[in-house]
Parts: sequence; structure tokens; C-alpha cells
Amino acid sequence: MSDNVNPDTRSNADDATSTKKKKLGRTKKVKGAPVGTAPAETESTGSDLAESDAAGTEFDSGPAADPNAKSAPEDRDVEGPLDESEANPVRPYVDLGGVKILPREGLHLRLEIEEGSKRVVAIGLDYAGSTLQVQPFAAPRSSGLWHEIRTQIADQIAKQGGSTTPREGPFGPELVAEIPVAAGQGPSGTTRLARFIGVDGPRWFLRGVIAGEGAINPEAAAQIEDLFRSIVVVRGASPMPPRDLIPLRMPATPAGNPEPTGA
Repeated sequence: MSDNVNPDTRSNADDATSTKKKKLGRTKKVKGAPVGTAPAETESTGSDLAESDAAGTEFDSGPAADPNAKSAPEDRDVEGPLDESEANPVRPYVDLGGVKILPREGLHLRLEIEEGSKRVVAIGLDYAGSTLQVQPFAAPRSSGLWHEIRTQIADQIAKQGGSTTPREGPFGPELVAEIPVAAGQGPSGTTRLARFIGVDGPRWFLRGVIAGEGAINPEAAAQIEDLFRSIVVVRGASPMPPRDLIPLRMPATPAGNPEPTGA
């Protein structure tokens, strides 16, 4: 994965902000998955997994934050998102490689797959009328990525003709984005709303994009935020350059036996 942020500008702007639930749907080809973007065009495989306030607070950040500082809730090591070393080993997580997901009623899982390499580049979670896309990345041990990445995301969305508003959310600083709808995917001149959230953990960075009800409705936001907190990141011991995507994979025992579709 490139360390540069290459805004294939439709990336998360369209895939992550769609409010429709995609079951085994296919989008398009991914050029890669830099930290500051999301996979643009992917195949999705899916299965059903059973068993904060959306308004947030706009803030004036005052002096520029240290771009190398870690950004995470003070209770992250207890309330999540958790590192594998902090998680309860007996809980029935679905193991997706770089992340583990705790099943819950009404949760639908999608694996977003890079068309050329067929590797999993993101996890999509549909829950409570919202869509949450997550990607885990390697990060330095003593510094974070989120402060710098937020600036890059805002720059990319501005190049698309959209806008972003920084605010303080339940996980710390986040971005609320209004992103133009791509041609052919909605009326001309309309936008979609998405929340970009991020948490720096021990040697990893977890980025999420919330769309649908969780971007506008406080009750739905609380549910999707709880889902994000329940994620466990598996960094592994292997050396990885900062910003490299931590490898993701199909679950060893797929819930509902998801199968890829599309040519």
C-alpha cells in the first residue's frame, strides 16, 4: 500500500455514504487503500451476524494539534476499540484477520475486496439503519496518525467539491463531510453526509466511516458508535510500515457462508 494519499475521489464518498444495504453487491475496482481514503471500487461479500450523540460538538481546535500525537478516548483500553491483548478471549468474535467483530442481532457484514488482487481491503458493517466501514492500519508505537489523516481527508473532499466540518465526537476529533453524489447515482447537485472517525491504538490506527442514520440521528449514532467500540484490532507481531493496511481475510468459519458475487 502506498504511503501517499491518492484521492480516487469517489472512494468512501460514494461507497461508504450509500444508505442502501448491499448484500453481496459489487461496486468497482480499487487502486489501493491509503489511510486517507477508502477503497473505491470493490466486490462485496456479505452475511448476517446475529446474536454519543450524532450532533456532536463543533469545536475550535485553537493552536494546531501535534500531528504526531495519539488520538483516542481516555477509556479506550476498557471500552474500546480494543487491542487484541485487551479483549476477552472467550467472547465469540468473528475473526477477520486484522479485526475481530462481535456478532449482534441485526448486524450484516460485508467484505470489500480489491478486484485485481482479490484481497480484502475493508470491512463494511450494516446496522441499525447505518453503514460503518472500518480499516485497520499499522502505526508507530509512540505516535498517532489521526490528526494528520483528518487534514488529508478534508483536502480530498474539498477537491471533490464537498465540504467538511471538524467537531468533537465520542472518540475525539472527527469530521462531518458533505460529499457530492457521483454522476448516475442520484440527482445532480445533491450530497451525502458521512462522519469520519479514527482512533489511535497501540501500534495501530482504526479508521471508520459512518453513513446513513448514524450520521444524522442521535439514537442510531449511539448504536453504531457502540459497534465501533466493540471492534478488536489484531496488529500482530510482524514489522509493518506505518499506514500499511493490516491484512484482513474471510472468516475461518463464515457466518452464513458469504460468497462473492459478480464477475
